[in-house]
Amino acid sequence: MTGGHHDAHHEDFQLKDTNPLLGEQWPKGAAGPARPAVGGGIAGWLGMEKPSSTYDLVEQMFFLYVRVVKAKDLPPNPITGSPMDPYVEVKLGNYKGKTKHYDRRANPEWDQVFAFSKSRVQSNVLEVYLKDKEMLGRDDYVGKVVFDLAEVPTRVPPDSPLAPQWYRLEDRRGEGWKVRGELMLAVWIGTQADEAFPEAWHSDAATVRGEGVASVRSKAYVSPKLWYLRVNVIEAQDVQPQARGRAPEVFVKAQVGNQILKTSVVAAPTLNPRWNEDLVFVVAEPFEEQLVLTVEDRVTPRKDDLLGRAALPLTLFEKRLDHRPFVQSRWFDLEKFGIGGAIEGETRRELRFASRVHVRACLEGAYHVMDESTMYISDTRPTARQLWKPPVGVLEVGILGAAGLQPMKNRDGRGTTDAYCVAKYGQKWVRTRTMLGTFSPTWNEQYTWEVFDPCTVITIGVFDNNHLGNGNNGGGAPPARDARVGKIRIRLSTLETDRVYTHAYPLIVLQPSGVKKMGELRLAVRFTCLSLMNMVHLYTQPLLPRMHYLHPFTVTQLDALRYQAMGIVAARLGRAEPPLRREVVEYMLDVDSHMFSLRRSKANFKRMTSLFSGAVAVARWMEGICKWKNPVTTILVHVLFLILVCYPELILPTVFLYLFVIGVWNYRRRPRKPAHMDTALSHAEPELVHPDELDEEFDTFPTSKPGEVVRMRYDRLRSVAGRIQTVVGDMATQGERLQSLLSWRDPRATCLFVIFCLIAAVVLYVTPFRVVALVAGLYLLRHPRFRSRLPAVPSNFFRRLPSRADSML
Repeated sequence: MTGGHHDAHHEDFQLKDTNPLLGEQWPKGAAGPARPAVGGGIAGWLGMEKPSSTYDLVEQMFFLYVRVVKAKDLPPNPITGSPMDPYVEVKLGNYKGKTKHYDRRANPEWDQVFAFSKSRVQSNVLEVYLKDKEMLGRDDYVGKVVFDLAEVPTRVPPDSPLAPQWYRLEDRRGEGWKVRGELMLAVWIGTQADEAFPEAWHSDAATVRGEGVASVRSKAYVSPKLWYLRVNVIEAQDVQPQARGRAPEVFVKAQVGNQILKTSVVAAPTLNPRWNEDLVFVVAEPFEEQLVLTVEDRVTPRKDDLLGRAALPLTLFEKRLDHRPFVQSRWFDLEKFGIGGAIEGETRRELRFASRVHVRACLEGAYHVMDESTMYISDTRPTARQLWKPPVGVLEVGILGAAGLQPMKNRDGRGTTDAYCVAKYGQKWVRTRTMLGTFSPTWNEQYTWEVFDPCTVITIGVFDNNHLGNGNNGGGAPPARDARVGKIRIRLSTLETDRVYTHAYPLIVLQPSGVKKMGELRLAVRFTCLSLMNMVHLYTQPLLPRMHYLHPFTVTQLDALRYQAMGIVAARLGRAEPPLRREVVEYMLDVDSHMFSLRRSKANFKRMTSLFSGAVAVARWMEGICKWKNPVTTILVHVLFLILVCYPELILPTVFLYLFVIGVWNYRRRPRKPAHMDTALSHAEPELVHPDELDEEFDTFPTSKPGEVVRMRYDRLRSVAGRIQTVVGDMATQGERLQSLLSWRDPRATCLFVIFCLIAAVVLYVTPFRVVALVAGLYLLRHPRFRSRLPAVPSNFFRRLPSRADSML
């Protein structure tokens, strides 16, 4: 059911050669596989070596590009005598693309690009028509420009863009008679690497109209720059309650956007309360919201009186780039509410002393703001760019295509799918163009990311586009949502450097009816190392920036802050054009990963119990030794035992030497392909999961089950069980990381550990055991002055090791 079930003779998908011949007018030659030799691929028709910066992981796809820039000196409407309403129609065979029309414009400017796929072209002639838009009747024909495709030049980046030029319009008969008016056009043959490709109108999406045109184009997005806003509420002064003669029970409520946090209520009622509590928010540049501080009086458990308010722009606060404790605190006056004029019939009077609040606030730039699970984190850099280190590698991903996709909706009485891909790594999101009405889409788009830490994960999802502007959402129906087809994750540390992985990954989703394979996604992935020394050095460094260890957040804080960060990212990307919709962003960021799932809990429990299978096997082996089931083995163990008793200094070097031998031995069986979603590991196979468990997993939160008492108890049980599930999963992850030390899942980490074992074995052989024990004991009992608050190097190395959590649904 999964991609791992292919037989041993099934090799990686090879990048097929293309044959862009179409008569004699298309470029000759073919694009070869990654890093082709001189003279192959594009070099066959360029007469030069293929540039290293072009698409070398994907098949070259050729397009006829037509850029319609503008027109001039157009004749007036022959009937009304007023300027015409011009637009341009580009026709190639059965495909027609139209520009927008302008009302009464003699010199219109469009600057629109049309792209016709080479594989769909059925004509040798390109015709560009200029027409006059008529409100009633047929549009009037003005003139045309005709191109023979055999004469169209070829252009591939990094060549400069082709300069447009003026063309005189011919009459409709095409006999060479010129008519009044000229069109500025540029026509060339290029590939998907062309700069015009993302913005072009594509003949493959000719049926899409209106606003849906933008939603089928490929785009790149950048996540907003997120900051933690730390607000330390120190005290308030001269707080006057609305009810005279009583000391208020005061607390402060802070709000940024839809994020609301409160301090505790002061224990003793007073006019000058003190809190000294930290409230942390997530904010994004540009800072559009304000920090609104309100001082409120807890009159009754269900009633709070608003006593004062201060609205502060976020640009008011300084940015802290390190762990220095001193940030300048400030007093802010509060606007009064309900005092001296709130009661009808009284004359409004001003207070003698203004209430104010004392606050220390700053924007934390030394943290990494979490918007995704730490298990699948794709970026570990702090917010402040000044603290970034140089990249250690480059990740290139070629999204080739998909196969065997399932129908996601009905159109014209038949099932269909309009698929597109979204890839997320670091702050950069990319979206491929939408391939309409096909279960085997071919994208052949290549994207590049800088890598600052190899122990990160790239996530790639496939979705069905339901925003094509063709009336799919008419009749007052609820807003359409792009349906999930599936997603995959690839941990970069499991990739060998400078190797191209071309592989088909199964797209698996979990539905209320059970697990379902939705097809396969074909990718070409290459991880290039820029600095091996820096990459190896990273394995000794903390995974997150220093501030996460010097001034850590609680687990509850991190969960709440991550949820807010995901909401901000989804909202900002949803405002792009075309929008990257909320359902897409939430699926890519695993917004529901913290929800309780009995299926996932059982899967994590099985992962943890499988870790003890090795210990059980050793115990059974030892039992066989004690019972002399194999006399030869038992005698050898006795000899080894006597040697180690007589020479205890040989114990540790023997253990390390044994681990070294196992690591070298396992090199032959190291994984050759990145991991994929595993339904058996996820406990999602039909025979492993009960339908009622899936019904519980897809239940809403809070539950939709009837009964108030049942709802309260059920939600409480799910909340507690969700925490237990996380703990069990974390325990399983630690054990799997221990197993991965010698499994070559992360080639660099295993290589470092194997080398360490060899060095440790040699050192321990030549060093007296008493010296080793003395040094180890003194180091373990060292004074706190000599201890660092940062995690130790072995701990940093261990936390970077991969686990099977990458393959969990």
